[in-house]
Amino acid sequence: MGRKSWSICTRKRTNGSMRLRQKNNTLFTMEEYSMKRNIRFALVGTGIIAVNHAKAIAAHPEAELVAIAEKDADRGRAFAAEHGIGQVFGDYERMLKQDDIDVVCVCVPSGLHGDVTIASAQAGKHVLCEKPLEIRREKMDEMIAACRKYGVKLGTVFQKRTTQQAAIVGRAIREGKLGKLVLGDVYMKYYRSPEYYRSADWRGTWAVDGGGALMNQGVHGIDLLLSLMGDVESVIAYAAPLVHDIEVEDTAVAAVKYKNGAFGVIQGTTSVYPGAEMRAEIHGELGSIVFADSGFKVWKFAGSDEEAPQTAGQAEGSSDPRAISGDGHYILVDDMIGAIREDRDPLIPGEEGRKAVDLILAIYESARTRQEVKL
Repeated sequence: MGRKSWSICTRKRTNGSMRLRQKNNTLFTMEEYSMKRNIRFALVGTGIIAVNHAKAIAAHPEAELVAIAEKDADRGRAFAAEHGIGQVFGDYERMLKQDDIDVVCVCVPSGLHGDVTIASAQAGKHVLCEKPLEIRREKMDEMIAACRKYGVKLGTVFQKRTTQQAAIVGRAIREGKLGKLVLGDVYMKYYRSPEYYRSADWRGTWAVDGGGALMNQGVHGIDLLLSLMGDVESVIAYAAPLVHDIEVEDTAVAAVKYKNGAFGVIQGTTSVYPGAEMRAEIHGELGSIVFADSGFKVWKFAGSDEEAPQTAGQAEGSSDPRAISGDGHYILVDDMIGAIREDRDPLIPGEEGRKAVDLILAIYESARTRQEVKL
């Protein structure tokens, strides 16, 4: 399966389609050849989360990390040396001109996701974009449209959807174990130190971070909640920087009404020490499920003595973003490879990945206007 075993020596056109000839004179179409070789990834940005992407790609038997783009030359060279990457570019647009790149992982600050994604799509590269998809509705529109126009995949990184707990809860809801859904809540009481916000000038800004405790950290839990409860109809919220000296919120509370009629609460912080693992609560007329990163806390249904499933806990970054598990990134890298080979949408395409951002923007609008906001 490794790329090195496929030595291409000639090309020719047959019936209008490009074909490739292997050394033993067996012919393959471009599509057939892409099924044989590894999928080649490149990273734009080498921040904390880029490490998870690099490790996931390196661990996958059908993937290669062939290039990175990083404006800071010293940082780029150090990252490349640590992860065994051969090509380092200071300019991502120059990197996108390379023919040996299939997928671009977008790991730059949130407010830059749109420009990198659109340029990648125009260059014919598939995109695996870190959360949030972007921080502006119009830019998300442009990203999704560009990827559709140029025929490339757009996947969003929301790794909490890939956990055992998420799959089990989703199945229980679909099977009707909870009956009519009544409440769907998520609590993300995280902590970030003042040093965290001072570590990069874009952190805690509206222009590039796009928000605070919800847009940067809590977006994961909000995406997970929406994937289980469905879309939101309206929201009313409070959000403000109560502790940190930043532009954006470090504390937020919102009450939501789902389109299915259920209600819910969303809490997100980076202000409470020492921080706690994410906790989600789904309640229905026939049962309740409460779960966290470490596993299930409540699993109770009317007329049933069924015990809570035992699942492996997942490392979480409630107080340190470097502690975030890389398991989900591996799953999403694997899914992107499958999407390319099978010509299907990724697990979390752009249209789905934007929903959490749309809700967060509505929360910010409600907090600013002190009014209920309809989505």
